[in-house]
Amino acid sequence: MQLLELYNTIPDGFRSEKDDQTVAHASDTRKTRLTLDRINKLRMMNDTRKLEHEQKLEKISTQYKAPAAGAGVLG
Repeated sequence: MQLLELYNTIPDGFRSEKDDQTVAHASDTRKTRLTLDRINKLRMMNDTRKLEHEQKLEKISTQYKAPAAGAGVLG
């Protein structure tokens, strides 16, 4: 979890309160049914995570790349 996730609302495609209607009990040993809707949401979440990871790597690479040859000289 990132710090911004504490203050920002949950983006579309991640999780919604209306989807969380199931209560799991200790006696429930069966697997949950995997529907096309859930598969689609998982795919969207994976795509979003992949995009966020690529953006994060891009920011890090620009932040830590070597300075230009003449950029450090003043005057």
